[in-house]
Amino acid sequence: MKKISAIFFLLSFLLTPVLSVHAEEDQVAKIQKAYEGIKDIKGNFVQKSFIKDLKRTDTYNGRFFIKQPKMKWEYTGERTQVIYVKGNEIIIYQKKENQVIKSKFDRATYGQAPISLLVGFANIREEFDVISNTPARVVLKPKTPMGNVERIEITPSGTAFPIKSLAIIDNLSNRVEITLKDVKINTGLKTSVFNFTPPKDAAVLEQ
Repeated sequence: MKKISAIFFLLSFLLTPVLSVHAEEDQVAKIQKAYEGIKDIKGNFVQKSFIKDLKRTDTYNGRFFIKQPKMKWEYTGERTQVIYVKGNEIIIYQKKENQVIKSKFDRATYGQAPISLLVGFANIREEFDVISNTPARVVLKPKTPMGNVERIEITPSGTAFPIKSLAIIDNLSNRVEITLKDVKINTGLKTSVFNFTPPKDAAVLEQ
């Protein structure tokens, strides 16, 4: 009887890591599988930006729209601004200042629009090293430099869109947390949603 118990214990010990690995693989696969059927995304978000040196957390609210390769974010409240990404160009329209900032958009400039990382999760294993992978949290580290991004933490969702929130931590330990709400997929977003014409009296800055 003791021998049987010992064998059972040994088998349980050996199988546990195997089961854990499969659970990890399934979690990443779940996110990527969901992305395969997504043509467009829209929803609301709450962004909390923690600046370590200032020991301060700023909170923003807004809406987002994604239809690759086009993206749009509307930040509401006192510091209203709209961000457009079209391919390799990013346009930031600051309503209060009545100015438009145009610059190049690539991996090195993700910090200007952190929510744009949502489009990069269709190819997780190609773009990132998977550091942690559980039903509660997925931690990713960029394989190649992505601006100041040190790692990304994803909280999975049980809904049709597989991500509930994400946090971006940079190499200075600053942290941006984005919680997604009321997310809808494949609603047939029109191209006009992403069109932008600067006001005639707006200052246009190109970087």
